[in-house]
Amino acid sequence: MKPILLHTEQLTVGYRKKALIPDITFSVQAGQILTLIGANGVGKSTILKSIARQLEPIAGTIFVGEQELSAISHRNLAKSMSILMTHSFQTEFLRCIDVVEAGRYPYTGQLGILSEQDHEKVAEALRLVHGEELAQKDFRKISDGQRQRILLAKAICQEAEILILDEPINGLDPIGIAEVRSFIRELCDTKGKTILISS
Repeated sequence: MKPILLHTEQLTVGYRKKALIPDITFSVQAGQILTLIGANGVGKSTILKSIARQLEPIAGTIFVGEQELSAISHRNLAKSMSILMTHSFQTEFLRCIDVVEAGRYPYTGQLGILSEQDHEKVAEALRLVHGEELAQKDFRKISDGQRQRILLAKAICQEAEILILDEPINGLDPIGIAEVRSFIRELCDTKGKTILISS
């Protein structure tokens, strides 16, 4: 049996101490995809933000491996968990390659200088999502589907075992949806990633 990389126990999530969804208990094994499905506004993103430590849970416990989420340092959490929330990622005059390189920052020193190995990881991630031709383009000026591919490349080169993807196919055309789904399945099948996704 594969190890459980992420699980919750009686988790309650919400805003301003007001519970939105109570008693959430689930577990995700290594190399598994768990999809949260529901209409807009039912709390899918709230669950993901709580697991990603962007929101404080109202009650319950979140575990990454055998450690409580609250006990993990920000740097170590970034090495264990990568988060893709498209609309929360703001850029100013960044090229696509700059966005992907940001995935290596948990492994760099305080100055954020990338090593030769880091640059190799960035190049490999761009190849995996077929994004080499986008590398020098302005991230703000590419299509939604292309933006999702670049953000997936950022998540890949972060080398986290767990990926949190908040509605990664939202707003994409059928071709873009098929591409992103294919990349996600490949991450599980070839890289053994554990993926928690909302749709």
